[in-house]
Amino acid sequence: MPRYPDERREAAVAKLLTPYNLSPREVAEQEGVSIATVYKWRKEAREQGRCLPQATGAGTEAWSSKDKFSAVVETAGMNAQEVAEYCRSRGLYPEQLQVWRHDCEQAAGLASQDRRREAQELKDHKARVRELERELRRKEAALAETAALLTLSKKAAAIWGDEEK
Repeated sequence: MPRYPDERREAAVAKLLTPYNLSPREVAEQEGVSIATVYKWRKEAREQGRCLPQATGAGTEAWSSKDKFSAVVETAGMNAQEVAEYCRSRGLYPEQLQVWRHDCEQAAGLASQDRRREAQELKDHKARVRELERELRRKEAALAETAALLTLSKKAAAIWGDEEK
């Protein structure tokens, strides 16, 4: 397995970012390395905290929610100038980061609303199940009583005979 210099590795990873936005396949072809190697380099860069979106070459619309959240976290402590520099280096607009930050803030609220709604639905379903079980027990008791009466009437008819004749 060949060992690549760190400079070559960094140059290849830089091609995955803006302004190039090349796909891992294109970088692999240009650098003459396997595509698995490029994916490994991208994974290592992510583990170091660098923001590398999954979908390269497709613009920021194709970024995963994980990548967007990572960008929001990276820029959380930055001032406006640092955010602008960060955005230029990643091919983003500061407005996109603001929208993503708002979405991240709203996600927690939506999750709690979803949990409350699901809890209410579960409560309603449990009440419906209890109601149906109660109705089933009542009907089973009525059926058992009817079966017992039918059996008794047959035995009575067998013992005393049919009076209707």
